[in-house]
Amino acid sequence: MMIEKERMLEDQWKKWGPYVSNRQWGTVREDYSSNGNAWGYTTYDEAISRTYRWSEDGIAGISDDKQRFCFALSFWNRKDKMIKERFFGLSNYEGNHGEDLKEIYFELDNTPTHSYMKLLYKYPINEFPYEDLIAENGRRTKEDPEYELVETGIFDDNKYFDIFIEYAKINHDDFLIKVTAINRSAEKAPLVILPTVWYRNNWSWGYGTYEPKLKSTQDGIIEVDHDSIPIKRLYARAAETKTLFCNNETNSQKIHCVPSEAKFFKDGINNFLVHGDESAINSEKTGTKASFLVEAEIEAGETQTFEFRLSPHEMEDAFFDFDEIFSLRKNEAQEFYNDLQKDVTNEDEKNVQRQAFAGLLWNKQFYHYNVSKWLCGDPKQEAPRDFDHHVRNTGWEHMQNKDIISMPDKWEYPWFATWDLAFHCVPFALIDSGFAKQQLKLLTKEWYLHPNGQLPAYEWDFSDVNPPVHAWSTFRVFKIDEKINGKADLAFLESVFQKLLLNFTWWVNRKDKNDNNVFGGGFLGLDNIGAFDRNMEFTNGDHLEQADGTSWMAMFALNMMRISMELALYNPVYEDMAIKFFEHYLYIAEAMENLGEKKNGLWNEEDGFFYDVLQLNDGDSVSLKLRSIVGLIPMFAVEIIEHEMLEKLPAFQKRMNWILKNKPQLANLVSHWEVEGKGGKHLMSVLRKTRLTRILQRMADEKEFLSDYGIRSMSKVYEENPFTFNVDGKNFKVKYTPAESDSSMFGGNSNWRGPIWFPINFLIVESLQRFHYYYGESLQVEYPANSGEMRNLEFVSEDLSDRLCSIFLKDENGNRAFNGGNQLLNQDPHFKDYIQFFEYFNGDTGKGIGASHQTGWTATVAKLIQPRLGTLNS
Repeated sequence: MMIEKERMLEDQWKKWGPYVSNRQWGTVREDYSSNGNAWGYTTYDEAISRTYRWSEDGIAGISDDKQRFCFALSFWNRKDKMIKERFFGLSNYEGNHGEDLKEIYFELDNTPTHSYMKLLYKYPINEFPYEDLIAENGRRTKEDPEYELVETGIFDDNKYFDIFIEYAKINHDDFLIKVTAINRSAEKAPLVILPTVWYRNNWSWGYGTYEPKLKSTQDGIIEVDHDSIPIKRLYARAAETKTLFCNNETNSQKIHCVPSEAKFFKDGINNFLVHGDESAINSEKTGTKASFLVEAEIEAGETQTFEFRLSPHEMEDAFFDFDEIFSLRKNEAQEFYNDLQKDVTNEDEKNVQRQAFAGLLWNKQFYHYNVSKWLCGDPKQEAPRDFDHHVRNTGWEHMQNKDIISMPDKWEYPWFATWDLAFHCVPFALIDSGFAKQQLKLLTKEWYLHPNGQLPAYEWDFSDVNPPVHAWSTFRVFKIDEKINGKADLAFLESVFQKLLLNFTWWVNRKDKNDNNVFGGGFLGLDNIGAFDRNMEFTNGDHLEQADGTSWMAMFALNMMRISMELALYNPVYEDMAIKFFEHYLYIAEAMENLGEKKNGLWNEEDGFFYDVLQLNDGDSVSLKLRSIVGLIPMFAVEIIEHEMLEKLPAFQKRMNWILKNKPQLANLVSHWEVEGKGGKHLMSVLRKTRLTRILQRMADEKEFLSDYGIRSMSKVYEENPFTFNVDGKNFKVKYTPAESDSSMFGGNSNWRGPIWFPINFLIVESLQRFHYYYGESLQVEYPANSGEMRNLEFVSEDLSDRLCSIFLKDENGNRAFNGGNQLLNQDPHFKDYIQFFEYFNGDTGKGIGASHQTGWTATVAKLIQPRLGTLNS
């Protein structure tokens, strides 16, 4: 077994990792305002001076898995108004499309145990354009594009440093750290490097008095003294390296205009360097935050390397095997990925996939949030909540999170999102199925799952409703893990299944308004997809019944049925559960056909598409004929059952045959369960062959959904002819917008009215593969529409996968679509092979939009690149 895989068997190798967030300011956790203004309570400028309550942030930071102790890098070009201690970005109020990172960095490499990690930061030589970015983005409207860092001219004439930050573990708690700075400009430039260690502040809130210490008795060494941390020293290779000390304490004079008895604050090192305030640092060289002071002058084109070590050992020469260990860990990382990518033949695909995996691993984060304490405040920190008005998360007092979790993006979304996480876990399973399984189990634990069975959405509102994809992800990860490790982890599957029973019941009890198996759910993760806010409560008693909410539940029922069948192969007790979910699925399928007498169904026969339906208080209903991916989601409710499996489950087969014989109205709604497909397979789908074909005709139309880069989230027909609708006395209009949102709905920082989103596209690709597995050559569609070319669904799925991958891969001119035609990013040798995995992509051009490091669900591209080996769940 290769070395990295051996390390993965030892939990201690993951005890330390890149668990420091890229942004802690502006989060709900740190909001102790009276009005819930999380973005206003702690700003970027204040973050350098305010101590965080729950967790920490920094550049390329590492910590232990409870974040008692942190290490990160800070920089200063001697021109900026402050040291670069954390990445800069705009708050939700400052950006013309919501919060927005305004830095360029690339997560280049990482291994599952974090034995080797590499990140590149592009740090400008000239003064960082903070005010320009704020002012220009503030001037621009929703209709304007965002003003990006590269547009400011800050990188003109290559006036920046490439700063490569690398880590190599000697042991699980012993880090070698290498910082390589390259001056890309034609002139000599200064660079201050500040390798920084600090303790998360656990002593200021009134629960304990233990305050660990850092100190230095000689240059080049910072001593670590914490009763729960094995690390004892931070070493600098250059023995003469100076040290600077302050405390991780809020500068009360600056933040609250209140004097403090303390002398040294979180911003002490910044104030000493930038403002020359010698009283800001502790001359006795002790505190709870400390940095090495590395002052360099780097010639034009010159490369300088700086080396450090975090270690539990006291030693005379901490660097005697530095080069050897670094080389060894890099080779071991290469060995790990060579094995993983042995069937990937294209070098550019290997590059994209490896950086996608690196982004997943870099975006692990220590997430700490005790909702009960946050609501009530601490003995030494009041929480002036206005409970007479809206206060977030008041129904989630049981939540006590203190875990390492895969984040969507540690800057724009430094908090877990349940349905995002389900997608993260599928590509994660390719590199570390153990971590993927642990994540899926974690969110079903009693300190996450609500007592009523609801899974928490995200910290801005845990009660919000996301699509129920946890069961889908659980089974996908289970099968990938079984294929990789050669055995089925039934304990994992059974554990998550048991908790998802509670979640399924919550959906049935809470989101089926009229007990008719037709589901709402509100925005369901699709933000502004509808003509109006789908969370809206109508004053006259009208309510929305949603094609996607109902389809997600049909998918959920099928996922739970399939998991039950898998478990029943080992424990016959689960056959009864398989039968239960089979029947529930059939009732949902029936409901999708007809909501009741004299009511419109979700399916519109004239258009050949699924639409949401507005149920009126007088018993009538209105079909909201807005063609969006809401109408494609019914494709996801598809399952293929091998005849061989049915023969192993006689009780299930007997009950199934009885239902199909005695309840033909249900059997007729399903795609011919009783007819065996090629190879003795059975199909369960809410889409009969004719309906599937009609939906695919829409999807394959380049004038509607089909883009060169995947499937758009809304039909392009609304670009010239917007959809309009009047509800509850208000007029609403929806226009196809391929890029950023032109509305402020749900914060305005994402857009589902045109762009391409990877999670939905990924499910489309997988659903088409399943349909082909059943139909084979017997089902072909014209693809693209009006091309005259008839293609089977395997071809369609592969072509869609290729279109999605082409967003990141070089075209014939060496350009990558996600760069949006930017010459610097596409052609400059110091940019062109680095990948950013955006949140979503322009529906017409493939340009990356939204969060720029969302190697959460966008990392599903890594799974698309990985060759399939012929099996349905490979």
